[in-house]
Amino acid sequence: MSTASSSEGNSGQSDGTSPVSDEQWAELVRQAEAGGAGAPKEPSARARMVTARLRALDEEAARAQGAGRGWGRKPKQVEPWRPDGWRTGPTGPAGYGRPRKRRRLVGTLGFVAVLGVLVIAMRPSLVTDHLPGGSDSVDTSLLPAETAPPTAAPAGDPASDRPTLEEPFRGSPALRWADGAAGIELPEARAVGGMGKDEVAQALRATRQLLVAANLDPATLRGERPAEALDLLDPLQKGEPERLERSLVEPGEGQDPLMMFSRFDPDDAQLAGDIVKTRGRMTFEAGPTGSVEVHADYTFVYPLVRVGGDEVARTIVRRKLTTALHDPERFVATRGKLSVLSSQQNFGNSACEVDDGFLHPYFPSDGTESEQGGPDVDPYDRSQWQPDGSCGTVTRT
Repeated sequence: MSTASSSEGNSGQSDGTSPVSDEQWAELVRQAEAGGAGAPKEPSARARMVTARLRALDEEAARAQGAGRGWGRKPKQVEPWRPDGWRTGPTGPAGYGRPRKRRRLVGTLGFVAVLGVLVIAMRPSLVTDHLPGGSDSVDTSLLPAETAPPTAAPAGDPASDRPTLEEPFRGSPALRWADGAAGIELPEARAVGGMGKDEVAQALRATRQLLVAANLDPATLRGERPAEALDLLDPLQKGEPERLERSLVEPGEGQDPLMMFSRFDPDDAQLAGDIVKTRGRMTFEAGPTGSVEVHADYTFVYPLVRVGGDEVARTIVRRKLTTALHDPERFVATRGKLSVLSSQQNFGNSACEVDDGFLHPYFPSDGTESEQGGPDVDPYDRSQWQPDGSCGTVTRT
């Protein structure tokens, strides 16, 4: 008996249910007939549908999460399906905020790219100037003043970029030179040759004024009479004032105003802008007792265009000038006026055998007309001096 009871208990536990006695079952039936709260109720049809739907969603979530997959790994715990929160709105690809922002960003970037292409097409120098060899890679810092004779020509590529109206000194060593009169610096004066410090300073200032009036004054460059420069010269110096006046009125081979003045035919060429580059140095020494001599050696670079044109060329003029200031108590001289003791000049990129009193630059479009024969000459090389009157072919301008 005890063995049979033990066998039935084991059988009931094996199918997952608890043994119920006859008395307990009868009580349950009685409660069901009476409608008791503890009696089991059959679920409604709607409840069965909801339960089935939830079970299907849980199974779908399990498949999506890869439940039970993988070899030799602990089964993955499956998160039950949950509905989207009613305040959160749609998620994932169904949301439309980000795609719209992305399309707007792509459209803006496309517009900027097209605009950049158009700007570069109109001004390619915006890109090329930043490339190796472009203008942005060139040192444009101002050179210190020249304090001693140069020993070599300035560095530079003779075949570098040609000048333009916007950059008339492009490709030229003069790009780093001082502008105009700023390039004519005076040495510190001291008493020499029986002349006091103040008199020496006066001679230096007057020589500087002569260089400016003869080579930088706009009226002089336009071919007008250089009245200010002539007024600085001593009228008592024998022969010189008269010779200069005749050269301006009747220029020719024997009397050329270019020996002292830089002049361009206004019907032929004019300055490209208002800047002339200048470099050189000035020294002084004692002359005969009662005088001081001033030595000036300067190079002027003129950017030019034809009248009505936009093609740019450069003419380079180097001048060696020696002046003297004499004490009227010891010389036949006018107080404060200069005497011209010597004047030499080299011209780069100008018609060599034209004696009409003007400089005539060659332009790139002139082609072989600029080939004048003779040795190659670098007009920027201040360590060499070309003999007066000789013609050569400039290697760069």
